[in-house]
Amino acid sequence: MALSNGLLKNVPNLTERNGANAKKSGKPCIVVIDGMGGGIGEELIRRLVSFFSLKKETAKTETAPLDIEILALATNAVAAERMVRAGAARGAAGENAIRQSVALGDFILGPIGIIIANSMLGEITPAMTESILAAPGRRILIPLQNDHIILAGMENLPLSKMIDKAVEMVKNLL
Repeated sequence: MALSNGLLKNVPNLTERNGANAKKSGKPCIVVIDGMGGGIGEELIRRLVSFFSLKKETAKTETAPLDIEILALATNAVAAERMVRAGAARGAAGENAIRQSVALGDFILGPIGIIIANSMLGEITPAMTESILAAPGRRILIPLQNDHIILAGMENLPLSKMIDKAVEMVKNLL
């Protein structure tokens, strides 16, 4: 997938979708944000696609697009590409892409580091965290812990269980 100016070439310009146009499809928009290698975002998207595809099949309808739109936003092109390949409808990479597009989401999913400035080895900028926290969508965060962030009172669950819980929360809130 060729890249140009931080946006994936085969993806429409996300800044064209703002204001009233943002909800034109009528589908709930789920923004998945990740950085570094994009593995958590990729797995979140795979599980969302799997869940909503299964929901369609059990309704015994013809194969149809998902009832949701998944938008992949990443701090870098590698993470964005992985998330698009996992099933996101569109994707973009870079600080400006995140700042301009995060507000499109009815839900914002990602690791807790997306709301901590300078986390993910510095990939998350203060401007990104400000935009993510100011966005109107509901944030559902994966509570990953590491040496410098300890979340008191959190269950020590495997990553796959945390991702399952995040997808379940989206399902319950829709």
